[in-house]
Amino acid sequence: MSKHGMVETEEIAGERLARAAEAVQRLTRWHDDFPTPGVRFADLTPVFADAEGFHVVIECLGTCAGDVDLVAGVDARGFLLGAGVAAALGTGVVAVRKAGKLPPPVLSREYTLEYGSAALEIPADGIDLAGRRVLLLDDVLATGGTLAASAELFASAGAEVVAAAVVLELSFLGGRERQGDYPLTSIVSL
Repeated sequence: MSKHGMVETEEIAGERLARAAEAVQRLTRWHDDFPTPGVRFADLTPVFADAEGFHVVIECLGTCAGDVDLVAGVDARGFLLGAGVAAALGTGVVAVRKAGKLPPPVLSREYTLEYGSAALEIPADGIDLAGRRVLLLDDVLATGGTLAASAELFASAGAEVVAAAVVLELSFLGGRERQGDYPLTSIVSL
């Protein structure tokens, strides 16, 4: 049942997912050896720039969790997704930032990428996260470090990640195995 008391049938959900997946597959630009040699980068910018593509992706991601209090978008393309889904669901949105972008105090988690390491942060005060139900969004799930670190940040603040979703999952990199016990949805999995 959705936040507004409407039940979405599996048929409608399947159609929504199929439309979103088609847009992602059609519009994604691929770049070899970016940002480092050996990495194949999925650029979802054309998906987000296409009005219909962006709309169906937001619509699809908004169905990935039941009742949520907040939507969290991971730096940087997750900000676009988080804001769109939060507006559609009528919730607040929290930006999970790269280290050094928020004033202190912050909660911070380091993680590894397929091409290095980094850290993510959320505010340690100013937003009461304790007991809040969070939908966590990112654009791509690769090795899983970014999404896992984000979920750990919210858990350390007393929030519950009730679901996570990504636009594109690179399943051959095993990122899903690094995630917690929350449901994880991907629009397209390669």
